[in-house]
Amino acid sequence: MKFVFYTHSLVSDWNHGNAHFLRGVMRDLVRRGHEVHALEPVDSWSRQNLLETQGQAAIERFATDFPMLSSEQYGADFDHAASLSDADVVLVHEWTEPRLVEKIGRLRREGAPFTLLFHDTHHRAVSAQQDIAGLVLQDYDGVLAFGETLRERYLEAGWGHQVFTWHEAADTALFRPMPEIGCEHDLIWIGNWGDNERTDEISEFLIRPAAELKLSGTVRGVRYPDDAIAAVRGAGLRYGGWIANADAPQAFARHRVTMHIPRRPYVQSLPGIPTIRVFEALACGIPLLSAPWNDAEGLFRPGQDFLFAQNGAEMRNLLRDVVSDPALAQNLSTSGLETINARHTCAHRVDELLAILSQIGSARVVEQLENREAAQ
Repeated sequence: MKFVFYTHSLVSDWNHGNAHFLRGVMRDLVRRGHEVHALEPVDSWSRQNLLETQGQAAIERFATDFPMLSSEQYGADFDHAASLSDADVVLVHEWTEPRLVEKIGRLRREGAPFTLLFHDTHHRAVSAQQDIAGLVLQDYDGVLAFGETLRERYLEAGWGHQVFTWHEAADTALFRPMPEIGCEHDLIWIGNWGDNERTDEISEFLIRPAAELKLSGTVRGVRYPDDAIAAVRGAGLRYGGWIANADAPQAFARHRVTMHIPRRPYVQSLPGIPTIRVFEALACGIPLLSAPWNDAEGLFRPGQDFLFAQNGAEMRNLLRDVVSDPALAQNLSTSGLETINARHTCAHRVDELLAILSQIGSARVVEQLENREAAQ
């Protein structure tokens, strides 16, 4: 089958974690013999910021890191109907411009044979409800929401007739343990600043514990204000700025422990939805410590796959324990990796996507799925 993904950007992962997941999903679809193509706007803020801050080489390395994937830019005069004429499945991400969301839906209503899905991986459904409420989704065959609480929000608001939970996951073709690299430092945190959505939490769970323990380590991410960078350096940590997602597994491998500091909208309004870095870190086998969030869907085994710290003092103690106790670190590493491989790889999500398509897909899609199943 031919899958077309409307993305904010596939090429750029600058402050754009959804690119990580879509790359993994698309890679797995290609591995299974499907044709996959991405479309992204010429003016996406992620791609523009990557180009402005890192230069053309950062754009060009996408083709080197992901040679099996392709992405085409579209502008105001792009012929979407022609581009989608041979598509079997079209997934439209929620950052897509609203008028285009409606236009693609209209193509479906007017008889386009593809199955049309809307994909939401953000907290705007609770933090900017009017943005999502204003989208015209009645012509979409289904909605994919990256958490159960988000799915329920869509259903309660009447934003889609068929809404499915479709969590993000780790691209394990990229994210895997790399013991051959060897640890050089104690702590790494890979996370963007986040529009002041976790400013206090970064100070409490990262900056102060690292300073008190005098840990060596690294912070990577973008949009940090000068005072935040100064605080990171004042704690004895190195601030490295943007990191290409393809380089993150090696960065994890050079450190003994990492952490998850969730953004406040997810903790308060969308429980059960971790960021993709949780999946990716556990897939790399690095011990993970987390600030509080509610694993409402039972995605993991807290206390076994990772450890919760309820406050900064607990985080300091847990950091000290993991850094100084190789057996504890190994147990966390083994358990977390086990859970990822059992439940949370991009291959698992492709299985889920194909199962959804078998329920709501067009006749053409269902027939192709049945033929592939019969041939296996």
